[in-house]
Amino acid sequence: QVQLVESGGGSVQPGGSLRLSCIASGFTFDSYGITWYRQGSGLEREAVAHIANVLGLTQYADSVNDRFTISRDNVKNTVYLQMDSLKPEDTAMYYCNTPQWARRGVYWGRGTQVIVSS
Repeated sequence: QVQLVESGGGSVQPGGSLRLSCIASGFTFDSYGITWYRQGSGLEREAVAHIANVLGLTQYADSVNDRFTISRDNVKNTVYLQMDSLKPEDTAMYYCNTPQWARRGVYWGRGTQVIVSS
């Protein structure tokens, strides 16, 4: 049974940092690239960072480039999202998933809430 469990969210002031974790189980983790998505209130879900399964190649949305860093630990079946220089517009629920499953609308976890406010 595929499970993706996000954690590490919280409430921080602008300019602060958070580190999100996504623990995966029920599938061959190192065979899949993983994407972090976010959904702000009243907004559509958007992809913010992706890490490939091979070579750990990364991609970022323009809105988070140079502030967020995605990484993975294939021994721990975990993907991380280090978020620095946080802005109020980063406030959202954050989720992880594979792009393939995200397009099918399956295996979404409960997400982790990030609030950036002074």
